[in-house]
Amino acid sequence: MSAEQTRRLLRWRMALGRYADNRLSSSGLSAEDLRRDQLLERIYAERGRQRGLRLGSGRKGSLDASQITIPDWLTDSRRLFPDSVFETIQGHALNDLGLASLFANPAALEKLQPNLDLMKVLLAFRGKADRNLVDAIRRVVDVVVEELKRKLKAEMDRALSGRRDRFRRGKLRSAANLDLRRTIRDNLRHFDPERNAVIAERLHFVSRQKRRMPWTIILCVDQSGSMLNSLIHATVMASILAGLPAVDVRFVAFDTSIVDMSDKLADPVDLLLSVQLGGGTDIARAMTYCESLVVNPSRTVIALISDFEEGGSLAELLRCVRRLAEARTRLIGLAALDTDGAAVFNRSAAEKLAGLGMHVAAMTPDRFAEWLVGVMD
Repeated sequence: MSAEQTRRLLRWRMALGRYADNRLSSSGLSAEDLRRDQLLERIYAERGRQRGLRLGSGRKGSLDASQITIPDWLTDSRRLFPDSVFETIQGHALNDLGLASLFANPAALEKLQPNLDLMKVLLAFRGKADRNLVDAIRRVVDVVVEELKRKLKAEMDRALSGRRDRFRRGKLRSAANLDLRRTIRDNLRHFDPERNAVIAERLHFVSRQKRRMPWTIILCVDQSGSMLNSLIHATVMASILAGLPAVDVRFVAFDTSIVDMSDKLADPVDLLLSVQLGGGTDIARAMTYCESLVVNPSRTVIALISDFEEGGSLAELLRCVRRLAEARTRLIGLAALDTDGAAVFNRSAAEKLAGLGMHVAAMTPDRFAEWLVGVMD
């Protein structure tokens, strides 16, 4: 069988689903193709049942598409399907996953318990929501963000509490800190006429206040749908970091366009509700903008939060990262920033970035905080 024939059979198998297993076996599907098959079945299986179609035999329960949660369906569908295909099946999902009634009925939404999964669904589909739902959606996001902020702040406080302060020594008794005038005044009564000198029985020292240049932390966040979980955590972390002394935080969201949301850091809920999910990805353009924000390279951290699937010029991205690294800007690329610390990303691009001096990893928020402490210490 030629490669073209194999490709056509694969397309037919994906279109017909597992109902075609008897004629078109799924054994030739790759792991990603099998996942696409499950994602499509999660939406369209019910339509088949309504037409009297029976499921194929021999399926293990662990492969049942009905076990896929809506947030997982959203994340994987955005990652595995082209944008045009995803837009189509997302519209079908509103009806077939029962989301249409949720987004048309404020009372139904009010009855649901706010949690991270619900918030991700609301953020992903809020463009389809009725205007009357704006307040209800904000209430859910507000509750979840506050809980997430409380948890992340505790984790970050633990990470930051271990930071060494090399400049505090308690009462630092050194010649450079000697308060000569007060020392002489308080010891005049110990003047020795024979030696014509003041015997200093008690020395006084002044304290020194070290002038510290502030650090700038620039979060450059990919707002494509596959990065939603990391986007949520990055938003909350940015608001916490913005409250630290001597730290200037910038928050830049991007797809093919760039939006500097630094003015919204005081209200992470407003920031999240302002993000437009989806679209292409031009990392080079976003990083070039972040480069323009750098004033003091040696005291600047740029954290690129992305799956590194560059839709723009990879060569331009690499040139930008090289310039930043040569200027001694601290660089980290986070393929994931969430409680799992797991990610799917373009390893080839990530390796090229790492080769230029960018630290590349998938981290939980507390690990990222520890990394920041190590860099700024």
